[in-house]
Amino acid sequence: MEVNGKGRNFANTDLCSTSAKGCRPRNSNASTPKPPGVSLCKYWMSGRCSRGDSCWYLHSWSLGHGFTHLARLEGHKKAVKGIALPLGSDKLYTGSSDGTARLWDCITGKCAYSNNLGDEVWSMITEGHWVFIGMKDFIKALNIQTSNEINLEGPVGQVYAMAVANDKLFAGTQNGDIMAWRASSEANPFHLAASLQGHTRAVLCLSVGENMLFSGSADNTIRVWDTETLQCIKTLNGHADAVTSVIHCNGHLFSCSLDGTIKVWFASEGQQNWEVIHTHKEETGVLTLCGMNDAEMKPVLCCSCNDNTVRLYDLPSFTERGRLFSKREVRVIERGPSGLFFTGDAAGSLSVWMWVQKPQEEAS
Repeated sequence: MEVNGKGRNFANTDLCSTSAKGCRPRNSNASTPKPPGVSLCKYWMSGRCSRGDSCWYLHSWSLGHGFTHLARLEGHKKAVKGIALPLGSDKLYTGSSDGTARLWDCITGKCAYSNNLGDEVWSMITEGHWVFIGMKDFIKALNIQTSNEINLEGPVGQVYAMAVANDKLFAGTQNGDIMAWRASSEANPFHLAASLQGHTRAVLCLSVGENMLFSGSADNTIRVWDTETLQCIKTLNGHADAVTSVIHCNGHLFSCSLDGTIKVWFASEGQQNWEVIHTHKEETGVLTLCGMNDAEMKPVLCCSCNDNTVRLYDLPSFTERGRLFSKREVRVIERGPSGLFFTGDAAGSLSVWMWVQKPQEEAS
């Protein structure tokens, strides 16, 4: 899961303060024992915890090693549903349930532009010089070079997920269909090629790899599609609730569900014999997955849970190396170049993170 691209300047500027105002403990004892478990102090989040260092709860947006919190970008009023950083661009795009798409300057960390779209954003991806925004009943395609906008009609209901493979744009929709557009001429850049049918409820997530499209659905199943023939070649059963995220990497498929499990699938012979080779159990439902490399190029799986945390696991051991905390559940995680990654939560906050090298004495 290599991450390539030009560097950004998030790490070299004071984008916004990430610490609450200091306060002295009131009627507290510095030796007060802390309760078991890890929880974020809700008063610290709002900048008004009076217990200071003696507070039982965590005063930090993260816990663990090998990464740092660079900035917290505020502006969206409701859940962040999409994050897109076009390759080579110094502008970050985000979409939200508040009906806006925002354009952030990666150098200053300021919102450079806010576009009122008139309805909720449900998903967002980027490919080449295009940014695709999943809306209700259509996809808005924005050409970032020319600023031209095209509405792709065809979806029924919300567009929950999108993916690009083999010159095709795929969109998972509320009615269970997967719409496929094929790249066409400059005059008409996208041609509706097919509607992939099979899921009986909403398609919530998509991933592509090795000429295959993987779709996860609220019908508790994962379907595997051939991206050339657009035919379903396998249906995977194993989750007991909605499949909320799928990612394909190095021949393996990772899936997560509201049933609280993360499953690792592998096809030992061909593309049809997918089997679960590992199941990891969380205490709450799992919302989204994102795979990336840390500063030492070791694979890490980021896993957002319903308890307002993101768990970071070393692979393939699934050893927990840290947690990220937020005011509300994280709905989207997006990796960027040069060790950057982003999280967007249901409160509308966008956080910028970076993988960092371990200290020399710790690494040795």
